[in-house]
Amino acid sequence: MSKLLERFVARQLIDYLSFADLLPSLQSGFRPGHSTETAVLSVLSDILQAVDRGDSAALILLDLSAAFDTVDHEVLLKRLQMSFGSDNTAYRWFQSYLSGRHQHVRCWSLTIQPVCGVPQGSVLGPILFVLYTVDLISLIKIMV
Repeated sequence: MSKLLERFVARQLIDYLSFADLLPSLQSGFRPGHSTETAVLSVLSDILQAVDRGDSAALILLDLSAAFDTVDHEVLLKRLQMSFGSDNTAYRWFQSYLSGRHQHVRCWSLTIQPVCGVPQGSVLGPILFVLYTVDLISLIKIMV
């Protein structure tokens, strides 16, 4: 039942983000007509065009180890509110979705309540990670 609810929320969220044009134009995941292939072709095209113009071209790849575990709940919730216009009802739903979870460390018999990370294997996890990191594109554009 929870996966079904997540799929419904994910569809609503993606529809809203697409309609309001809130996803970065370079974002390929979770968008109709976009894929890994279109992302690679776009990067390759940009590099080839730069080389054809006689410009220098560089490709910097960023590998975030355990990236989904680094999502700070408070920062994500604030970003959903400030950058993506989630209202109080949506804010409270996402707050509830992220909180009250427990992790158990088997070898230590320790149970903790994480303050970071999106649920592993969830439908919403990858989408929430994209929304969490959306400002990286702006920072990269400033640096270039």
